[in-house]
Amino acid sequence: MAIRLWAGCALLTAVSLAGCTKPPIVSSRIVLSPNARISLEIGLAHDGSPLFRVRRDGRDVIAPSTLALDMTERGTAVRFDHLVITAVDHGKRDERYAMPGRATPVVSHFMTMTMHVQSRQAPVRRFNLEARVSDQGAAVRIVVPRQAGIDQIAVAADRTQFVFPQDRACLAVRHYEMKNSHEGGYTPIKASALAHSGLYDLPLVCRTGRGGETLALTESGLENFAAAYFAGNGDKNGVRLRLTPNPAKPKAPPVTIAHVAVVTPWRVVMLADGPEDLIASTLVDDLASPSRVADADWVRPGKAAWDWWSGSLAPSVPHAGHNDATYKVYIDFAGRFGLPYMMIDKGWAWRPPGESVDLPNANITRNAVGVHIPELVRYARARHVKVWLWVNWLTLDKQMAQALPLYERLGIAGIKVDFIYRQDQEIVAFYHRLLSEAAKHHLMVDLHAAMVPRGLARTYPNFLTQEGVMGLEYNRWSTKVTSGYNVRTAYTRAIVGPMDYTPGGFRNVPPAQFQERSIGPMVMTTRAQQLALFVVYPSPFMMLADAPSAYEDAAHRPVPGADFLKLVPAAWDETRALGGTFGNSIIVARRKGSDWFVGVLTDEHPRHLAIPLSFLGKGRWHVDSWTDGTVYTSIDRREGAVRSRSGSLILDAHANGGAALRFRPVR
Repeated sequence: MAIRLWAGCALLTAVSLAGCTKPPIVSSRIVLSPNARISLEIGLAHDGSPLFRVRRDGRDVIAPSTLALDMTERGTAVRFDHLVITAVDHGKRDERYAMPGRATPVVSHFMTMTMHVQSRQAPVRRFNLEARVSDQGAAVRIVVPRQAGIDQIAVAADRTQFVFPQDRACLAVRHYEMKNSHEGGYTPIKASALAHSGLYDLPLVCRTGRGGETLALTESGLENFAAAYFAGNGDKNGVRLRLTPNPAKPKAPPVTIAHVAVVTPWRVVMLADGPEDLIASTLVDDLASPSRVADADWVRPGKAAWDWWSGSLAPSVPHAGHNDATYKVYIDFAGRFGLPYMMIDKGWAWRPPGESVDLPNANITRNAVGVHIPELVRYARARHVKVWLWVNWLTLDKQMAQALPLYERLGIAGIKVDFIYRQDQEIVAFYHRLLSEAAKHHLMVDLHAAMVPRGLARTYPNFLTQEGVMGLEYNRWSTKVTSGYNVRTAYTRAIVGPMDYTPGGFRNVPPAQFQERSIGPMVMTTRAQQLALFVVYPSPFMMLADAPSAYEDAAHRPVPGADFLKLVPAAWDETRALGGTFGNSIIVARRKGSDWFVGVLTDEHPRHLAIPLSFLGKGRWHVDSWTDGTVYTSIDRREGAVRSRSGSLILDAHANGGAALRFRPVR
């Protein structure tokens, strides 16, 4: 494909310009997606600085936007303008890879392009502008290859922008400090209202204004670099990037790299015909580095019992809390329910007398008084249950060399690493080191108070899930986790990777009756919505938030809805979006083997919904349904038979409600 040169006003469709003025891109190359619906154009502006543009079906979704870094080499500025194109390489990339919890194999198809550019004037510096385009979206990144004269780079800013051709309706979560838990509520906002000084977490999801078409902006392939936030783009609709500095060095460049190439994360534009379709996208993982774990057959997705959320409720234990007797109640429950795991949360490790259970000066190689981890592991093994342990990341950083081999010898299945609160370059390096070392010791990992996913679960398959979401825990101290929030989260945070939201609250009350409490917390949704979250939200390690006494009666019989929790998988073979209204309702189907599970979420308003059955194969299907009952804690449990050609199932979902369904082929 030849270089495009501006002549007359041929390229003015990209932006709104008065009269016949110069277009923003004067020379460029284009790469098309396999289905030819998406195009990514990279070229140079009049001053020789790089620009990119993304189009879908011939229309701009990202107008010409800056692609640049502010860099210095040993204190001397490295100019990112007055560049010339020296070569362009086109190709394609077809991959098949396995990920626990996802369809195996995942198959990705990219058309690729690398534009080689260099400065016109001495000292000559070389850069690569890389592009990948699939049917799910487009991505760009900058590479500064190793070269004479550049061996120590400091990146002060990534000036890459995403310019929208017009204002857009978006869902965004704003933070007010660089150091935070990445937990917040995605709320509706116009792109033009995004604050120039804001810190908006990833992803940013926006409607394009063309039917149901929706885009999501995020990043992938993060290594040896700082993660980014978005900020408003000033007088241009869209966003710019803000790199995260080291909190101990807030005025230093966010990124310093010596003696290796500079490789930015992929700047990703996810695209879909409808907003619900984004939940099935694998684009973030497709762009990530391939697995670095030679043998991951030992990694096992699954559900877990968990003691923390309910306040360690165990009515049969006289002094329930951080002790063996309480943990054994949860292990016994996991065994009865067929859960492969029990998560022992903070409080199990030795700490100085009188110190908090979550302080980083605990010793995570020793037991607290009243806790005996080796005995609990043996007790759990006899019930076909394995144990996970909670650790503070600062403690683990100091004791990693001792703790991980010990946990492997004990038979610990995995670790939940908490209170990270950072996404700067230093903590990104910690992520890679931790996940690599954990894999060597056959330990799975769950990261909390962590940044949102950037594809690391593909690179390290033992990285099963992470937080980076305002989960069910917020019901203990706030009214923030509403049904509307749950629906909006399905359209945003849930589309970029696994999410340890920890659903399953069974003390269901209407919002007017809700009370904040840390022992036996309530939730402001129907029980059916709590069940549906296990289908809608992706997490190969899925914790049941509530206590055993919430799921069983005194005779250990499942209460209404708990039977669904016993049978719903944590890992899936296929995902399809069936419908929804942006931010108001969503219907998601996931397949395990020959069975399909469907989850339906609604916001604060009752909804009359149709579940299309065309996703089912030929023949008759037995359907089991768990839908909203007469009160928040009740379940309307039904079963019957359908055919895929039957059209749709009609569902009247309550306010703050939902539904969970299972379809099994009739042999």
